Amino acid sequence: MQFRKSLYTKVLALSVLIGSGSSCADYLEEELTTQRTTEYFSTEEGIEDLAVGLYYNLRFHFGYEWAFATTNYGTDEFRTGGDASNGMWNSYDGNFTSLITPVNVNTAMANTLWDAMYMGINSANLLIQNAEANITDEAAKNVYMGEGYFMRAFNYLKLVRQYGGVPLKTEPSITVEREFTRNSAQEVMEQVISDFNAAYNLLPPSASVPGKITKDAAAHFLAKAFLFRASEINDSWNGGTKVADLEAGMRFAEEVIANRTLAPDFADLWNYTAVDGPNESLNEIILAAQFTSDRSTRGTYGNQIHLYYLSQYLNLPHMTRDIAGGREYQRLRTNYYSYFVYDRVNDSRFWKSFKTKYAINNPAADSDYELGDLGVMYIINDPEDNRFAGEGSLSKVTDPETGKVIPSVFATYAEGRAYLDSDGFQNRFAPLNKFIDGSREAVGDGIGYRDGILARLADTYLTAAEIAIRQNDYATALNYINAVRDRAEYKAGEDRSAYTDGGAAYNPESNPAGYASFGERNSFYAGNSYYESNNIPETTEPTDLTITSFSDLPAEDEAIIQTLGYTSDYDRALAFLLNERSRELMGEFYRWEDLSRTLTLVDRARAFNKQAAPNIQPRHNLRPIPQTHLDAIQRGGAALTPAQKTEEQNPGY
Repeated sequence: MQFRKSLYTKVLALSVLIGSGSSCADYLEEELTTQRTTEYFSTEEGIEDLAVGLYYNLRFHFGYEWAFATTNYGTDEFRTGGDASNGMWNSYDGNFTSLITPVNVNTAMANTLWDAMYMGINSANLLIQNAEANITDEAAKNVYMGEGYFMRAFNYLKLVRQYGGVPLKTEPSITVEREFTRNSAQEVMEQVISDFNAAYNLLPPSASVPGKITKDAAAHFLAKAFLFRASEINDSWNGGTKVADLEAGMRFAEEVIANRTLAPDFADLWNYTAVDGPNESLNEIILAAQFTSDRSTRGTYGNQIHLYYLSQYLNLPHMTRDIAGGREYQRLRTNYYSYFVYDRVNDSRFWKSFKTKYAINNPAADSDYELGDLGVMYIINDPEDNRFAGEGSLSKVTDPETGKVIPSVFATYAEGRAYLDSDGFQNRFAPLNKFIDGSREAVGDGIGYRDGILARLADTYLTAAEIAIRQNDYATALNYINAVRDRAEYKAGEDRSAYTDGGAAYNPESNPAGYASFGERNSFYAGNSYYESNNIPETTEPTDLTITSFSDLPAEDEAIIQTLGYTSDYDRALAFLLNERSRELMGEFYRWEDLSRTLTLVDRARAFNKQAAPNIQPRHNLRPIPQTHLDAIQRGGAALTPAQKTEEQNPGY
């Protein structure tokens, strides 16, 4: 907690210093006694503050709508829900250009990510330069520089995965600079790998306080960087490095896997019960952006991810919005792919990733419903299931525990129709539950307190598996995949109807202020619709998700592969790996970049995302270089000509 508080209370002052290009002394004959200049960063105190403040850059990735717009929209997993503030990022329509016209104040602009990453890069450059020149304690210098190299590499890796080649800047800017030219993606990746290697060699093996970057974090991202350079999007130039990159990536992934353990239960990752609670210190978590309930630390970027994945429930019968259920911005609507990529009988991850039941929290005075009765249920059933009929909410589905008709029931299939897939249900879908935050103080709070996971071990396993696939070592790939799938199996005696999410943090012990302000109106329901959806007898037998061959895959994977038209051994194996990444990492801010780098984005979006399908083109494997950047930079002291701007822009934009 000490680290978390000191990390953010200094950020605002630091950001002013980092962003300033000159001193007021240039035009005022006054001696400043209460304001620091960038010279402060040459002192030991200033370097320490700069290193602490640098972690604030990690919070950007959870701070607003750009978090999901740049990573989850426009893919197979999610599309636009009931609010289209950032719909252009999903539909790739005519407004998705280098200069996006905002729908409203919530729209993520084309330059937002670009600007934030370069601000972080400049901070990292300042830290590297000043720590190297001014810190005499060798151990402290190593940590400071390791953090600086890591953050510079982390931000450049984000940029190159989104935009391809970008301008490289490895010296800090202290005045306005305008002469920039794009480096190639190959040059950027050489810098990324060099910086991550430097960080790996300098960082400690364990964190001195929660949230600090470690050697494992550097190794994890080195594995991902080597994999990215060896991926299809770089095939025009990566032939000379691909074999060595895959070998190096596997070596770093294996090191992380040897050092850490998966959480015993997939639900442990999302079982958030209190601020800074046990699930935020799991050994599986390699790196997380740190958030806390201390209001003085909020700054600009609080964690708002809890807002975006939820479907609307406040206007359903006997329901009202509450803290446990969340403030439903309904930005990301679950595509049917995201329901049917899972074996929903044997794979516990579906039922631990999606919310399918709500408790009544506002019973009508003239009804026989009570607080806590089952009020909303989503049935995730198969097309051949003909049990349900009705328009709007399905009628006459009874809760066997109370004998009462459940007021609102929605099914994926009713009367042979893809019931929830129609335009009439944009705000009705089983929402992803991974980020729900019941620890907030009030129903209307947009800022949440959960940490934001940036790297976890299951991703390392799947990275190693993909590397092995690319090395034609399918047996090794299956070993790593099966390690992740083993955790996802139902264990003997496990209650398959059990459920929890971060709404469980809403209780008198962990959140007395919030609970007192909202009384007993709590929509959290400790159960899911496993049995109602699957329509099978209750059981507590273990399940088996082991895969023995990429030529004989589960039915859900075969259906997806058939839709995509893949036949080769490699395409089948990679498709399964990408499906498995969905099952394990659904909604965790990887998807667009995974599909882009493997050049599977267009095929999958066309097949599984109705809104993206009409417009997506191969050019959308890269984002447009922001027009604000092209308009600001110069060449030879003059603004770029239209032809020069075209040279700096990605093809097709």
